[in-house]
Amino acid sequence: MTDDSDIKQRWAALGQTDRAALRVAWTAAFGDAPPHFVSMIFMRKALIWHAQCRAFGSLTTDVKRALRSAAGGKQVRPAAPAIKPGTQLVREWNGRRYQVEVQDDGFLMNGERYRSLSAIALQITGTTWSGPRFFGLNGQSGAGT
Repeated sequence: MTDDSDIKQRWAALGQTDRAALRVAWTAAFGDAPPHFVSMIFMRKALIWHAQCRAFGSLTTDVKRALRSAAGGKQVRPAAPAIKPGTQLVREWNGRRYQVEVQDDGFLMNGERYRSLSAIALQITGTTWSGPRFFGLNGQSGAGT
């Protein structure tokens, strides 16, 4: 596995690399030649980012989605908090109490498995809800309790 010192050595090597060699390295890393107007420092930064992603992992799907939204001028909301398996979520709706157990692969309510909290909220209310909101996980409690 690559460690931090390998990345630092790669960065130092890229600092000594000329434009032609950077273009070759870019093509090898990204599968296509870089645009002609791209600066050498940008190519170095992109190549070191590529090396870091290979060594330590890339951005998560949620982060990529948030970056696309932000680039499009949309407001980015923080992701729902991760819920540890074994957590019990309790919600009262129209005088009835519902208990949901968080599992590794989804959620369990009344012996039935669900892939999402939103599917459970739909089952309970008969209408579309944000599951995390319905269960009060994003700081906003669902109305109608």
